[in-house]
Amino acid sequence: MTYVPGHQQTTLASEYFQSYSVVGLLALVGVLFVAAAFGGGRLLRPVVPTPEKLLTYECGVDPVGEGWAHTQVRYYVYAFLYVIFAVDSIFLFPWATVFAAPGYGATTLVEMFIFLGFLAVGLLYAWKKGVLAWA
Repeated sequence: MTYVPGHQQTTLASEYFQSYSVVGLLALVGVLFVAAAFGGGRLLRPVVPTPEKLLTYECGVDPVGEGWAHTQVRYYVYAFLYVIFAVDSIFLFPWATVFAAPGYGATTLVEMFIFLGFLAVGLLYAWKKGVLAWA
């Protein structure tokens, strides 16, 4: 067997790019599948434009007035607070699993109380700012 300089590196590079070619081919097949589905839908659907079909549809009600509507910011704040506490409650489940494992009890308990302390400070801040008061 003779030694060919760079042969090992060329083999590794071709294997490396071959794995990317599989990903690229799969992406191409996915794009073609979506394009074929949209094209088939465009060819098969009936096209009968009427003035009623060209109107803006809004929950079954004919649109009246301007398109601009004032929205209260507090609804977004409530949604944001809900998302924060929902995500934080998801972190409690792995904590309970680790807490049950031997050797992690005290450390995990201290970490969780620090975590819950941050949550309590955030909730107290929101309460002091009057965010939680429904007006």
